[in-house]
Amino acid sequence: MRVLVAGGGISGTVTAMALKLAGHDPVVFEAYASGGEDIGAFLTIMHNGMDALRAIGADGPVIDASFAAHGVELVLPTGETAGRRDFETEGLDGPRTVTRATLYRVLQDEATRRGVTLVHGRRLTGAKTGPGGVTAEFADGTTEAGDVLIGADGLHSVVRRLIDPAAAEPRFTGLTVVYGYTRAPGLPSAPGIYRMVRGSKAAFGFTTDPSGATFWFARVPDEERPRAEIAAVTPDGWREFAHAAFAGEPLPCADIIAATGDEVFGGHSYDVPETRVWSTPEMVLIGDAAHAASPASAQGASMALEDSVVLAQCLRDRPDPASAFEAYEGLRRERVEKLVAAGAGQNVADGTDWLYSHHIDWDAKIGG
Repeated sequence: MRVLVAGGGISGTVTAMALKLAGHDPVVFEAYASGGEDIGAFLTIMHNGMDALRAIGADGPVIDASFAAHGVELVLPTGETAGRRDFETEGLDGPRTVTRATLYRVLQDEATRRGVTLVHGRRLTGAKTGPGGVTAEFADGTTEAGDVLIGADGLHSVVRRLIDPAAAEPRFTGLTVVYGYTRAPGLPSAPGIYRMVRGSKAAFGFTTDPSGATFWFARVPDEERPRAEIAAVTPDGWREFAHAAFAGEPLPCADIIAATGDEVFGGHSYDVPETRVWSTPEMVLIGDAAHAASPASAQGASMALEDSVVLAQCLRDRPDPASAFEAYEGLRRERVEKLVAAGAGQNVADGTDWLYSHHIDWDAKIGG
């Protein structure tokens, strides 16, 4: 079966690898010529995301390109440490931190090594379905025919609208998130942990990689602004915005932000609490296109990775795409919507065993 995958990010690339392993012929179409718009951002793949990668043998390259975090330390606005929570790691591969640019490169390189076709500079604009499957339409005027189309095209998914023209818009969480990293010397060090700081105006977190670089993020309450305005903010602008949220406080946040150069990226935070329709007989959604959680959950990438592997299993084991999509939604909807709801309340840390211990057995058959 020829599978068209719209989006060459985390979920699209891993879905293609899993589909290849399942015996299908995936082709990935990525809108960007190279990389992506959030080149300065980084993310953490949690235990369950690493488990999904391991299910298809793709965890090794990611481990090699990332570094581990073993726990979270909470710091009050006064600078006092309120406590520490170590991640449960017995039988699990703990969280791995990596820049998005590096993760995209590593996953795309591995997909190419496995024989997956990745086409850059092809932005999906529409699709038509018929007896022979689906024809994808791109901004450059070209088309591609396939049996099915997978929407791995993110928060503002074109495929979501094709599936359901009345689909709800992503919901602004009230937060703007800024990410940065710096190799400036003399900054507080947090090797092996995430130090989470609760400021009087905003929240801040940072960790230190094995080479001594500081990776940080700031979650700042904000009003929603037009996408074009947000896209026009320069690295200097994001650095100044984040610095203002912590200026004058007895915390290391402002110093870390001030020591950061151009490797900084920001944007509004959105979630997708519910997508009414996940599929048609020819199209299906995965990752942020189907369900986006607040960054407070630290689970966006991990849930997308779970989606990728489970969808490939369903397309491997079910008799036709429609029944595969139905089985996939049945296995995924309750879990991801629970995660999005928890992330909106920013209480994901309460009872995380259901998140981290999730296991995918690639050899298990998807019945129905």
